[in-house]
Amino acid sequence: MKITVLGNNDKMTEKLYKNVQQAVKEMEMNVDVIYLTDIDEIVKRGILKTPALMVDERIVSAGQVLEASDVKRTLR
Repeated sequence: MKITVLGNNDKMTEKLYKNVQQAVKEMEMNVDVIYLTDIDEIVKRGILKTPALMVDERIVSAGQVLEASDVKRTLR
């Protein structure tokens, strides 16, 4: 599984990244969480609003900060 947090390196993106890391830890998953801030790469992936969350190259959230519980629900 590939998990990517995409955004502008702002407070909202940082919060989403931390929530994703917390969810992964609580679920005892052995995956790396990628933090992508390169705007060209974000646009290439079709992201129009940040922060965004992608799982296996599929956009699962955009324009909002998911709580850890929401991330866990998404990853199940």
